[in-house]
Amino acid sequence: MRTTRNESVATHALLVLASVVAVFPLASVVVSSLHGAAGAPRGASFSAYSTAWTQGRFGSALLSSALVSVTVVVVTVLLSALAGYALATMRVPGAKIIVGLLLLGLVLPYEVTVLPLYQLLTGWHLIDTYWALILPQIALSVPLGVLWMRSFFASVPVSLMEAARIDGTSRFQTLRLVLLPLAGPAVATLGTVLFLFTWNEFLLALVLVPDNAAVQTVPLALSFFSGAARSSDPAVTAAAAVLVALPVLLAYVFLQRRLISGLTEGAVK
Repeated sequence: MRTTRNESVATHALLVLASVVAVFPLASVVVSSLHGAAGAPRGASFSAYSTAWTQGRFGSALLSSALVSVTVVVVTVLLSALAGYALATMRVPGAKIIVGLLLLGLVLPYEVTVLPLYQLLTGWHLIDTYWALILPQIALSVPLGVLWMRSFFASVPVSLMEAARIDGTSRFQTLRLVLLPLAGPAVATLGTVLFLFTWNEFLLALVLVPDNAAVQTVPLALSFFSGAARSSDPAVTAAAAVLVALPVLLAYVFLQRRLISGLTEGAVK
């Protein structure tokens, strides 16, 4: 009993320490942002946020990030569900080769694709447009999505799909009416992961939309803004960082149960 209690105390202590280490950077940024903008009256703790929002023009950047992220998530999830269903339940010619190529696309560092993407999109006259952000990120996200959904559909009992076939459903109806409702946690988890990756993407935005402020996403806008404002007012830079991180934090808070259930569902099965 004493050993169990000691193990419990040690586990909780480690969890508390890990929580402090994880929360401290965010807390320090929030505290710095609450010092107020330079020249603001004492006690005007939210003045840095107003200054950052006005000077950084983050409203347009937030809309661009939302448009790009939602489009990438919706298209990738749709393509991944269809392809994953086909690879898991149908006899697809060259399926093993396709899965191997998807694995290669998953492990290949995407930094090596930036220059070819720039040259390709320049030839298509898509540089400094939304398509320069949306199309490459869909292509980079599809390998993860297809393998994710294939794994889920492969775990569904064959008897369930056979029962749907006996009831007269087509393959597409089986996917839409039977499997996708069951795949809710897996789809939600995949969508959350893709949203976080897409929202925080910086290198592609830096290379592919360097000159058009109207389509620049929040990581790029924050980089440009902090580079100009860091020496003059750290509080404003910290406030800008909080504004950029807030949508992702809120999305995670609302979707965390779905995310955790999707990650653990395979273990439960």
